Amino acid sequence: MTTVITYGTFDLFHIGHLKLLQRLADLGDRLVVGVSSDEFNKIKGKNVIVPYAQRAEIVSSIRYVDEVFPEDDWAQKRSDIARFGADVLGMGHDWEGKFDDLSDVVRVEYLPRTDGVSTTEMKRVLSAFDEVHVAELKRTLDSLSEIVKQLS
Repeated sequence: MTTVITYGTFDLFHIGHLKLLQRLADLGDRLVVGVSSDEFNKIKGKNVIVPYAQRAEIVSSIRYVDEVFPEDDWAQKRSDIARFGADVLGMGHDWEGKFDDLSDVVRVEYLPRTDGVSTTEMKRVLSAFDEVHVAELKRTLDSLSEIVKQLS
């Protein structure tokens, strides 16, 4: 049996996450996934929208995923590989070269990500959307304030 292990935040779960998990599952017989905890994301400087428990539940419900566990720090990968008997560590290609030091205990694979979708881009768009609405609300409030002044 070939066990594949991977890690990710999986915030704002989207089709790119699903396709990556599917491709990772195709590399072996069992896929175990470390979902980054909220505390670890803070250390990494990431602001997550969906809390860990919900992200872990979403990922564990994917048919390609056999087991989910929390990722709490960078250093746990080596012990996780041993604990799960992983044969392959698979990550998105944006991590290329970052985990090559683990190739002494596991085959490291970097898979292409899905074009046209990323959590970072989704957050950027949502942030811009919020800014537009905040500015619109401010203009509306300013207009209302002027009307109130005229009526006073």
